[in-house]
Amino acid sequence: MLRTEERQRLARERREEREKQHAAKETQILEKERKAKVQYEKQLEERQRKLKEMKQKEEQRRAAVEEKRKQKIEEEKERCEAVLHRTLERNQRLETRQKRWSWGGSVNPDLEGKTASKHSPSTANLRQAEAAMSKCLSSSAALSNASDQTRRSQLSPLDSIIISRLLAPTQASLARSKSAATLLAD
Repeated sequence: MLRTEERQRLARERREEREKQHAAKETQILEKERKAKVQYEKQLEERQRKLKEMKQKEEQRRAAVEEKRKQKIEEEKERCEAVLHRTLERNQRLETRQKRWSWGGSVNPDLEGKTASKHSPSTANLRQAEAAMSKCLSSSAALSNASDQTRRSQLSPLDSIIISRLLAPTQASLARSKSAATLLAD
């Protein structure tokens, strides 16, 4: 009977020991799960914070690009207006010089037709320049939605042609300058 009681006591102690170990394991598992959950929540918050920062940076970058694009369009418009203004001023000076020197208008009636034909190309050139400038201004406004590369590829050849055409002296103006120099020398 002692042996039976001894065996039962030992069995009870082993069972209690197993239950303690099992309870300790469960506590460890629960603690690990809690730590994992806290870690996951921290990672999730960090990810959300980084996404928010990235969105803000992207919005700031877009705003800066948009501002730069608007500024370029404004500068392009101002440049076109300045070129047009200079062209109009130059043509007015040419007209004033032509009137001042009266290139044969009253001296010889046959030359009057030639003088008129000299004036008509410059007027036509002025109209062409005005049309080109207005086209340039309208195209720069229309290109506000185009990308920078597209805008550069569309405007650069047109601008260079218009500017070189407007800044280059015409044969008629060179001839008038030579004639004026000859008259002054005489």
